[in-house]
Amino acid sequence: MTWDGGDLLEMESPFPMEEGRLRLMEPAGSSEDQLRERLLSGRYDKPFILDSRRLRFLHFDFETVQSAMRRDDPDGLCLAYTRKMMAFLLFHPDPRRILLLGLGGGSLAKFCYRHLPDSKLTVIEIDPNVIALREEFEVPDDDGRFRVLQDDAVGYVARRAPRQDVILIDACDRYGLAPALGASDFYANVKRRLSLQGVFVMNLCGDPNECASHFARIQGVFGPCVLTLPAREDGNLIVLAFRSQEGRRDWTALAGRAPGLEQRFGLDFPRFVYKMARAAGQ
Repeated sequence: MTWDGGDLLEMESPFPMEEGRLRLMEPAGSSEDQLRERLLSGRYDKPFILDSRRLRFLHFDFETVQSAMRRDDPDGLCLAYTRKMMAFLLFHPDPRRILLLGLGGGSLAKFCYRHLPDSKLTVIEIDPNVIALREEFEVPDDDGRFRVLQDDAVGYVARRAPRQDVILIDACDRYGLAPALGASDFYANVKRRLSLQGVFVMNLCGDPNECASHFARIQGVFGPCVLTLPAREDGNLIVLAFRSQEGRRDWTALAGRAPGLEQRFGLDFPRFVYKMARAAGQ
């Protein structure tokens, strides 16, 4: 059932060693004992929030964190993999159009909205309950250059629409990569939706065999125009792929560009270049 708004039900964290409050999309008066049992057994079927000290987390279960936000810096990027997904700025520092597949807690969307004021952003999220929590994570309201749409990402990229300078995919469910991304023509459609100098960035997470399968399909579509950036802090792998191969591995130029981007965005772009070059055997 989709949450229809209203106050979230608050409960104490079920973990005695960790202070915090749970916030759930449940009506007042719901049985906390039953909810706690469903949460701990993994049978709870809605996204929920855990507030812990200065941080707010989005969960689908207690096994993994879907998103994290500093409550005193809601537009910052808490998780290492989200910071590394912004490595696309090394290749396209001023994109006009950005498509994000997967909203989560809105970390990437908020960072791009704040730091790229000339970009138009479209976010696709299939789960209406995730969208219902956007205010809790201070995701901006829709306006002339930002919108969140409830839609299926696979179907969306298959339809004709303006090409994108950047496509960011962070679409994981409680088990890892969303199964819908396994559609046979998905990555070919992603490539078709890129502008000529466009960059595609994907967060690979979850089961190693599934990640390897997705990576092989990305390589099959993009050929040699693929780079990787490990995010070992989060156990993820960031994949960057390009519609055009031209100038994509000029490591000297990238290293020269990185300090200016670090100053502009506050992210460690010099280290991103080093890590990508090392992963590429340079």
